[in-house]
Amino acid sequence: MIIEDFKIERYFARYEFAAKYLLSSSDCDGYSLKYVLDLASPEELARWETQTLGYTETKGSPALRAAISRHYQSIGTDDLLVLSPGEANFCLMNVLLEKGDEVICMAPMYQSLYQVAESIGCTIAFWEPEKDGDWYYDPARLQDLISSKTRLIIVNFPHNPTGYLPSAGDWAEIVNIARENNLFLFSDEMYHLLGSTAANDIQPACDLYENAISLWGMSKSFGLAGLRIGWLASRNKAILQKIEAFKDYLTICSSGPSEILAAIALNHHQSFIGPNNEKIRYNISSFGDFQKRNDDLLEFYRPKGGSTAFVKLKTPLGAMQYAESLVEKTGIMMLPSETFEYGTNYARIGFGRSNLPEILAAWEQYHRRL
Repeated sequence: MIIEDFKIERYFARYEFAAKYLLSSSDCDGYSLKYVLDLASPEELARWETQTLGYTETKGSPALRAAISRHYQSIGTDDLLVLSPGEANFCLMNVLLEKGDEVICMAPMYQSLYQVAESIGCTIAFWEPEKDGDWYYDPARLQDLISSKTRLIIVNFPHNPTGYLPSAGDWAEIVNIARENNLFLFSDEMYHLLGSTAANDIQPACDLYENAISLWGMSKSFGLAGLRIGWLASRNKAILQKIEAFKDYLTICSSGPSEILAAIALNHHQSFIGPNNEKIRYNISSFGDFQKRNDDLLEFYRPKGGSTAFVKLKTPLGAMQYAESLVEKTGIMMLPSETFEYGTNYARIGFGRSNLPEILAAWEQYHRRL
């Protein structure tokens, strides 16, 4: 397979560990190993202390899959496959799609969610939002994109980068469109439970439709990106079995210590997701105040969920040029919309890091100097 460079990740590779400030991270501050272990029950702690550094089960350990399954209504331990999130997407596309298939994917979108399919030889139809200033993905537009060759719909809610989250009614309609057209639905739910409230949260796709495959993991909601643990959940066991076999050519299995730490976090999820949501709410409020003071710089629409927003820049420079100037002059790394292959006027803002107010102060000072 010949595949294009992953623009977002290549941009992060340049600056993530060199820049003073990260304005556009989609994850939350990472929790310490001590924080995780201090929450462990005696049984969990014993499992950690006796863990050997050998191979683990390809599917994921029974203890981890049991901890995951408690977060779904209809998913049992046999309806789960543990693997890293990027690997999950790569495996799924390779076992599900063939050259000539058509795939519908939201735009803007994290590149790997459509690039793998495109590199296989699929045609991508992009489901774009309404252009009314706020972000809205109309299910009617999704329906219009379906053809006789469509095999897969790819969605991501809460959405990276816009922070869009559909209403319960629109979500039901999206799932029903997949069902009525007998299509697979791949739902990237890496930001599940982040930024949303009980009133506007939506159910995982795998609980609503037998041919839906949901992706979740530890990187975003839990602030444990370093574990490299994610999973696919689906009632379509045949697809999971094919992905499991494909995984034999990649990681084969996950890290044993990572699986134990992930199970601890899942069993004590409010101690991870709760503080992250408090931080996100505070940072969104701070950013709203920043935008009001600097309305000549950007437009901002409060995200409905997740940990990011996609803001429209009002600078005369393109987003990439502005971002390069910003990081050079201030040490602030901003992710421009060119890395999402979505125009030249937007930038992603991340709300999961505790130092966002400090970053905004430095950015505001730079803007005022200009």
